[in-house]
Amino acid sequence: MKKVVLLTLLICLGMACTSEEENISTVNSIEGKWVYPADTPGISAQGISNTMYIFENGKRYTYYCVGNDCESQYMSFTAGDGNHLPAVNNYTHENGTLTIDLNFGNELVAPLSFECSGNKVYLDSANPHHLVKLGSDCE
Repeated sequence: MKKVVLLTLLICLGMACTSEEENISTVNSIEGKWVYPADTPGISAQGISNTMYIFENGKRYTYYCVGNDCESQYMSFTAGDGNHLPAVNNYTHENGTLTIDLNFGNELVAPLSFECSGNKVYLDSANPHHLVKLGSDCE
């Protein structure tokens, strides 16, 4: 009987660790819509970046705002919808490092540090900067 209780306890603990690990990797994902924070130089009067990146399924799409209501415009965009710049960049996010193929032999390789429950990320590259998830309150 003691062996059954011990085995059940070990299985439950193992499942809890797996769930916690899965939760961490979901929170710290580069997938989604990202903009520069409001305190970045060159931000519009609306307080939102004129550039948005969508990271989805190993592709980075770049979008520019061409109106007065950038946030609403960005919310309406979906990856690969044709509103992005023609050049799409392949990327990987492995072991805390983001690698983006900028084409023609150029790469951006940046260790990432996630903040604000995964809604803000610091890219530690030659040009270090933050990005925030669109719609988050992580400024």
